[in-house]
Amino acid sequence: MKAKTVVPREQANRDIEDAIAYYLGEGAESAALCFIDELEEAYVHISRYPGTGSTRYAHELNLPGLRFWLLARFPHMIFYFEQSDRIDVWRVLHGERDIPAWMQASDVGS
Repeated sequence: MKAKTVVPREQANRDIEDAIAYYLGEGAESAALCFIDELEEAYVHISRYPGTGSTRYAHELNLPGLRFWLLARFPHMIFYFEQSDRIDVWRVLHGERDIPAWMQASDVGS
């Protein structure tokens, strides 16, 4: 299987920037760098194996095809859709958030 290009939406990029800013604001530069590394590793994984992400929230949000991948060392979840030519990353959210509320408040559907 050929790996697909991972394309984060603008909101996903803002989520990532917010997470990095949080770690930097806490004086945890090494954590910010590790977060970036882990996110890149997760992107490689979902680009190669998009079907391995959980569909749990697809049912809860009534968004068929929505999947998420949980980062291994950070409490963040990558929400994405597999398209024929790419992986469309919608959000990268902390797992302690009210995920349905955050997803509905995002650019879902646009």
